[in-house]
Amino acid sequence: MSVLSPAASSSSSADPFQLERLAEELATRELSHPAQSYPQDGSSHDLPIYTPLSHENPFLSAEKFDVEAFLLSRSHTSLQDLRAELRDYLATLKEELVKLINDDYEAFISLSTDLKGEGERLTGLKQPLGALKSEISLSKTELRAIQDEIMLKLEQRTVIREEKALLHLLLKISESVTRLESLLSITNPSQDEEPVEYEQFKVSATSNTTENNNERSPANKAKHLNRAAAEYTQLLYHASKARSENCAFVDEIQWKIDRIQSSLSSDLDALFASTLSAIAGDAKLSELEKNKILPDLTECIRTYDVLGLWRDAEEILRSEVMRPFIKKTVFTGALSAPHSPLLPHTPFRSSMGSGFSNSSSSMPPRTPFTPFTAFSTQQSAFPSSLGKTKSPYSRLLDDSDDPLARLYTQILRFVERDFSSIMDVAEKVSVKSRSSTDPFQIDTAENGRKRDGLGFDIMANVIWNELGKAIMDDLGGFVFASGRPDEFRKNYEITQAFIRSLEFMAPSAQSVQSMRAHPVYSMFEKRWQLPVYFQMRWKEIVSKVEDALALPVEPSGKPPGTADSLVTPQATSVWVALTACWSAEIYIPELSHRFWRLTLQLLSRYRVWLNDVVQDTNYGSLNSVNTINTGKVSEANTRSPTPGLSERPSLEAFSADESLLLRYVSLIADIKTLQFSTMNLWQEEICIMLPEPDELDGDGKSLDALENAVDAISALLRPMSSTVIAVLTERCIVPLNAVKKIRTDLRAKANKQLPTEPHPWITSVLRPLKVFFGLSGKDGIGAVLKTEYLDPWSKQIFENVCEKYISHVSTLKKAEESLRRLKRGPKNTTFSLFGSASPRDVEGRDEERIRVQLILDVEALRKDAETLGIIPGDSEAFVVLSNLVQSNDPPETS
Repeated sequence: MSVLSPAASSSSSADPFQLERLAEELATRELSHPAQSYPQDGSSHDLPIYTPLSHENPFLSAEKFDVEAFLLSRSHTSLQDLRAELRDYLATLKEELVKLINDDYEAFISLSTDLKGEGERLTGLKQPLGALKSEISLSKTELRAIQDEIMLKLEQRTVIREEKALLHLLLKISESVTRLESLLSITNPSQDEEPVEYEQFKVSATSNTTENNNERSPANKAKHLNRAAAEYTQLLYHASKARSENCAFVDEIQWKIDRIQSSLSSDLDALFASTLSAIAGDAKLSELEKNKILPDLTECIRTYDVLGLWRDAEEILRSEVMRPFIKKTVFTGALSAPHSPLLPHTPFRSSMGSGFSNSSSSMPPRTPFTPFTAFSTQQSAFPSSLGKTKSPYSRLLDDSDDPLARLYTQILRFVERDFSSIMDVAEKVSVKSRSSTDPFQIDTAENGRKRDGLGFDIMANVIWNELGKAIMDDLGGFVFASGRPDEFRKNYEITQAFIRSLEFMAPSAQSVQSMRAHPVYSMFEKRWQLPVYFQMRWKEIVSKVEDALALPVEPSGKPPGTADSLVTPQATSVWVALTACWSAEIYIPELSHRFWRLTLQLLSRYRVWLNDVVQDTNYGSLNSVNTINTGKVSEANTRSPTPGLSERPSLEAFSADESLLLRYVSLIADIKTLQFSTMNLWQEEICIMLPEPDELDGDGKSLDALENAVDAISALLRPMSSTVIAVLTERCIVPLNAVKKIRTDLRAKANKQLPTEPHPWITSVLRPLKVFFGLSGKDGIGAVLKTEYLDPWSKQIFENVCEKYISHVSTLKKAEESLRRLKRGPKNTTFSLFGSASPRDVEGRDEERIRVQLILDVEALRKDAETLGIIPGDSEAFVVLSNLVQSNDPPETS
């Protein structure tokens, strides 16, 4: 590392570090600033820490030596001392370098000595490498040839092993064929016979099998066939594997396999048919013997399941058991023919099926319309391990007076007696077969015997297939009587109860699903022309409602009865129609959406009719009274009375008003009753009968639709109430006409004392309102509305009466003021009508008497209003009236 500055390169020989120059500059600086060397306050500097030069010094170990930075870091040292220190450090470095060379010199010298002659040695090592490489290549070629030969031998052994396995497989097939022929007692034909004579083998095999079966005991027949079926499935499995290898041997013995299958199937069918005959009661066997045959029945069903011949077993059940019974029971005149009692093997079980829990959750929801609400699969069938309960629909079939119910009951008893045990056994076998993984089951289906589904389906393919076709073909004209709605609904109810009871006898939920998915079931459901039935019911219901709505609203001449009874025939017909839609005699669950729409349509039709009735009613004083109701009441109200509001004294007008009141009260009472009854009908019946929310618009939306329909009808209460208030207001303001005669009557009296009693006609002002609500001791027209409408109507009518009273008093004051000014002349001083007058002034006394009389009349009106529950202080018009009669100021002229 160089410690020389680049600027001093020219004088490096004389003074390489320019120490002389630096010393001179330092001395000059100290002489020019002597005061800065020592502090002013006389305190001394701390002595610097002396750090000797070493390898750890950062300035010496830096990549580029900085002379100025190094000198500044040693500014406390003089140049002479620094030079001496650097020379000492240089001597130290030289000494360490010499020591380092001395330590590694011996190794350096020995290294150069050891490398002598290594070149010739390396050259000698390269000479044998070529020969060694050629030998290795030759060995590699030989090894590859040996490997190819070994792989060829292994492939040949693999082929031989596969051929050997195939031969063993063919031997197994041959042994299985021989064993099955021995088990089934099949006689082998001579070698010169051709295998085309298959029918002869089949006949001979069948005869030999029959003879052999006669020699065996009945208890061993089923087990023997089950063993043969197991062997046959293995044969099919081995044959399928050999056929996948394109083995011609399998094709040559295929006729034997077919013969074995035919013999096994025929023997199994014969045994199963004989077992069914014994179980069904055709054979003359005791119950003990029949119970001994049940294991044979189980073995036969298990054998059918192993062979995959489920539909063959179901065909035997149809032909041997179900079809004969259907022919004897369900025919064209079956409903009119007497039914012979069906004797069960054992006392008839209380359950209508097996596999249903007795919990409340399994029972259908209680509804007042019908006991056969369509169940979901989970509700109509349950696992057989849950026990046995009675079908909730069986009570509908206990009606001995109905021939169709008796027929269905006989069918259910037959199915219960002859098929319940068979369905239970078949279901257990199918469940066990599905739970186990049998490798031969798929190959059995590949043998040309593959069916539409896996497992037994006796309820759908045997019972309902025969029964549904028989009912549609032989009894369809009576059962599906769509032109006779009453009979149609009764038959539909009984038939649905029969189907649900039949579903309760199903061994599993899957059986119920299969039954409902069966083509015969779909065809059977389509035969029920439910839209036609609804159209007939719709016409029947709507025609009665329309006939009632076409009648005029004729009041009966007497007030309505209680609040929970309908008065008008129109409301009664609408309510009857509403209840008819959900009654047990008409309602069908599958038509719930249609009956729900009809319910809303009936309410809408009644609303339209009410609207027409309200619009057709022309009451001349209605607008005038409404003007009074909506006008702003003020102390300066000087409106003139309406001519038509108080001038209807004729008997014809009174009779017309009475008829109008009776009509509107009846309509209002019917609307309130219909509103309450409709919502109550929803809570008790409709919400229960409607389908689930996801099947219709949703329970909340349905309720909203009903509430909107009811609210639309209730909206018509306001115009009818306004009309009733108008009529009652007109009757109440008639006595107020006497206010005009107060001035004449008081002036004509000889007694000039101040009056002390109100006029008798004051009690007649609110009397029509009391008579209307029946508060006067007699039954009034509006007595039925007293609870709900007495308070609001009384307040409104009292407000209208006060408005009219204000008008009369204002007119009276104006007349008195005009008369007073006329009599006084221009020279008289200003005089108030009701102001304090001089005792000598007669006119003043008359005016005071009029004012006192008005005050007494208004006070009497207030007390009479309080008897109706009215608070006069809350009435703005009464407050204005009270202030007006007590005021001494004349009314302002508008």
